[in-house]
Amino acid sequence: MLIVSCSKKDERDAFAGADSPVVPVYELEDNSELAVTDSIPRGSAITVLPGKSVKENGIRYLPARIGKKKFYLPETALVSTLGEAVMEKELFVQTAASVIDDTLSSHICGFAKKGSKVDVLGYDKILPDGNIRRYKVQTGKQQGWIFGKYLVGSAEKASERFNAFDEAHRAVKNSFKGGEAAGCEFRPYERPVFADNPMPNPVNAFYLTINPAGLKNIDAYIALADSTKINAFVIDIKDNECPGYKAEAMEKYSPTNYKWAGANKEKLYKEAIDKLHAKGYYVIGRITCFKDSYYAKDHPGSSICEKATGQPFLHNKSYWPSAYSRDVWQFNVELAKESVRKFGLNEVNFDYVRFPDKMISIDEQMDYRNRYGESKVQAIQNFVRYACDELHSLGVYVSVDVFGESSNPGYTTAYGQYWPAISTIADAICAMPYPDHFADHYYGISKPWNHPYEILKAWGKRVQGRQAVTASPAIVRTWIQAYHVMRWVDPHGIDNNSNFIEREIRGLYDAGLTGGFCTWLASGNIVVYRSQIDAYKLDYPSLPPIDSLNTFINPN
Repeated sequence: MLIVSCSKKDERDAFAGADSPVVPVYELEDNSELAVTDSIPRGSAITVLPGKSVKENGIRYLPARIGKKKFYLPETALVSTLGEAVMEKELFVQTAASVIDDTLSSHICGFAKKGSKVDVLGYDKILPDGNIRRYKVQTGKQQGWIFGKYLVGSAEKASERFNAFDEAHRAVKNSFKGGEAAGCEFRPYERPVFADNPMPNPVNAFYLTINPAGLKNIDAYIALADSTKINAFVIDIKDNECPGYKAEAMEKYSPTNYKWAGANKEKLYKEAIDKLHAKGYYVIGRITCFKDSYYAKDHPGSSICEKATGQPFLHNKSYWPSAYSRDVWQFNVELAKESVRKFGLNEVNFDYVRFPDKMISIDEQMDYRNRYGESKVQAIQNFVRYACDELHSLGVYVSVDVFGESSNPGYTTAYGQYWPAISTIADAICAMPYPDHFADHYYGISKPWNHPYEILKAWGKRVQGRQAVTASPAIVRTWIQAYHVMRWVDPHGIDNNSNFIEREIRGLYDAGLTGGFCTWLASGNIVVYRSQIDAYKLDYPSLPPIDSLNTFINPN
């Protein structure tokens, strides 16, 4: 039964509030009953009108309008300030995520596990659709910020899995202690598109080191690229024991990196990148993450250590900050953000996003600093999620380098890279399937380093299988081998000439991987690039497939 009363108050301003993104609005039908006819985002500024109000089931509905559109809203949905518009008191974590206590510095103060409850203390911004950008929450004894997209209203919904491909991921074995694939989150990830920072399609990139000779000679690289289909450059910002410029993030978080960084490099970086941008090139800054001897020296407590001695573990002549350690995450992301602000990078490429390889036999002897009880594949995915969230806020893209092996469908890798777990979040996934890294007769191909087309086509087909079980797959942009076949692999291996490069790229395209390529040439030597120029001039998307010269087993 409806009870109609009169209101003699003047018009007043208010906001629509709710414990969900949208607020239903009502109209009186001919039979004088209220019916939901539309909804508005919470936080919407509205005008409450004088006149008739309606009471139904103990709730009073007031006439209101937005512009000329009139409707009724329940009195409980009207608040006087924008801060009151968000009415949630508690939420539940659907996707495990970092909790940040200082959004200016990306400082991680905690970790919210899937299914856990958080108490809502506030929020930063209501988005146009009524969702919240970041909530301020209490989790345990810690207060901080977490992105609203990772939270839901009930424990039941939080525990739900995106199960379209669960069967495929559950079938993956944990043979090498990298972690259960199904322990990661594969919910579709909505990537941003930055209108003022378009990503070329495809991205074809030359790689440059931090060597001043390269940065000072940028005009020559531009002249070379101008005559080709190259449209991007990858430039090192920090490699292991090769920090680029004296970044403020290094001074604050890693004094040893700061000490060994180039004193006058910042000016060189800016001049070189400004020239690249002036010519229309897309610029990617490369940062190695979890292989960093200098950071490990500064922070041994955040590094992989031997249990027996408590000392940082030397692996292949380098020390490794642990991919579990959040301070390591923060350092690399803060360095990335600083470089974006200073140089206008279009994208940040993270390399060595993994644990050390070849550790299976001694894994139990290591202290990995695993504070939150994550598996290796979970930690790597959680880092990628954190890095993307922080850098997307600056309007730039994120690419992540992985071993070619991570595309194998049967197991998670010992070093924590599981292709779908990374591909579902990163903007681009950049594998390194260098022909001389494949064992003889891999995919049935004899000396694959001498058959770049065949090996990359076979590998590319396997990648397509991994992409097919990823709900929101990243662009596949592949590092190609631009260096000579390593002598210890085959002293008679074919040269890194234009034919070798062309066949690599055509193998990728013929496997359906059309996202482009980056040239891996550790020296970045322009003389070598010039010797390969014919391969970089080709318009690969327009070329027809070529027949394989070898017969090999089906890689799927």
